[in-house]
Amino acid sequence: MKILVLSHEFPPIGGGGGRAAFDICNQLIKQDHHITVLTAHFDNLPKEETISGINILRIPSLRKESYRAKLSTMIAYVLSGLWAGYRFIRNHKPDIIHAHFAVPAGALAFILSILTNTPYILTVHLGDVPGGVPEKTGKWFKWIKPFTYPIWNRAKRVIAVSEHTRQLALANYKVNIDVIPNGADVKLLSPNEIKLNQPVRLVFAGRFVAQKNPLAIIRILSELKDLNWRCTMLGDGPLFEEVKNEIKNKNMEARFELQGWITPEEVLQWFSKSDILFMPSLSEGLPVVGVQALAKGLAIVASDIGGFKDLVDNEKNGVLINVHDQKKFEQFLRKLITDPNFLLSTRQASLEKSLSFDIAIISQKYQIIFQEVFSKF
Repeated sequence: MKILVLSHEFPPIGGGGGRAAFDICNQLIKQDHHITVLTAHFDNLPKEETISGINILRIPSLRKESYRAKLSTMIAYVLSGLWAGYRFIRNHKPDIIHAHFAVPAGALAFILSILTNTPYILTVHLGDVPGGVPEKTGKWFKWIKPFTYPIWNRAKRVIAVSEHTRQLALANYKVNIDVIPNGADVKLLSPNEIKLNQPVRLVFAGRFVAQKNPLAIIRILSELKDLNWRCTMLGDGPLFEEVKNEIKNKNMEARFELQGWITPEEVLQWFSKSDILFMPSLSEGLPVVGVQALAKGLAIVASDIGGFKDLVDNEKNGVLINVHDQKKFEQFLRKLITDPNFLLSTRQASLEKSLSFDIAIISQKYQIIFQEVFSKF
């Protein structure tokens, strides 16, 4: 099957949604599907290249930051994608379009579908759903929401990456929505043996933005200075300097490493050297870093929100805590750091949990949907 994938974020730019799109494409290629991705150009990346058999076309989008797409860059992506997408469809006649994110890729899929009569399916990740990330997209949806209804209604199938995302979407759109979580290559990522680090190593991976709540990490760990631990924070964003200054104010420069924006492969390398994924986020869809942490056998300490509920069996492979309950975060982290047996059993439970997020299983679910849509169209 020939599949045109639309996503304004795709590695090496963007966050977990783009990585999820890559992982699905990578698996579909192994099943002899032909995949072309239409994504945003950034910096000096090639305008066209092939990675792992995936044909990648990068179009102008005015994007200036690797970690963030502003509304203006999303609009530019749609406008650029109209001609590029239309030309590609006319020349190569894909069987189906797979759009990641209702906005902006869904808008592009909607128009291309009308112009070429090509069916599309829509995968939504959270920030593209009204109310999903209000601190980031609340102002946008006040005026663009009326224009999004046709996008959801015309899609042949709509998929949410978590039940939380699905419920938010159902509150806004009257369409049938399936849930297929993000996945990871569990067999490839899983360690042969779990070895605890000394000192215990915590890791955070994500954008340094309010949604990810990175400053809470410094505040919480500042109350655990009496314990032996180190923390690595991976990512970049508008709060980077504030995080750096807060670490300095708490006199914890020796305890923290700030790596900046790194490649997905480097993120996995850091996960291999860590024990605990610490994510006190305010909102999440189904974080890819969470799935990867499971596959690497990391204990997960996270906010009791969104997709983390699908990743964590409370007090088995980690814990879910009210994002505002700093004391409970401190208490559970203290237990993990001071009790090696508990930390080891928690990490082993994550490895077991990861099996249900194997990308081979996830991609098979997508293949079934693609075939159903294609056979009925």
